[in-house]
Amino acid sequence: MTGLAAAKLGLDDRGRLAEGLAADICVFDPAAITDRATFEQPQQYADGIAYVIVNGVIELAGEEHRDRRPGKVLTPL
Repeated sequence: MTGLAAAKLGLDDRGRLAEGLAADICVFDPAAITDRATFEQPQQYADGIAYVIVNGVIELAGEEHRDRRPGKVLTPL
């Protein structure tokens, strides 16, 4: 889904799931996902998200945020 866009931007190590490439992955249950954020409390995790993996590092597991910040800003060539 993102491979063509990454290739057009010259981001050769992005956009595909393959060994040796960087990847950001969100593992979720589409039947259970719901937004809990409100205007009064905008910093709420959505229900139904099991994991968020950033650059190959598990950053969110359930509601446990690990705060390792393995991501980086990407700039096209």
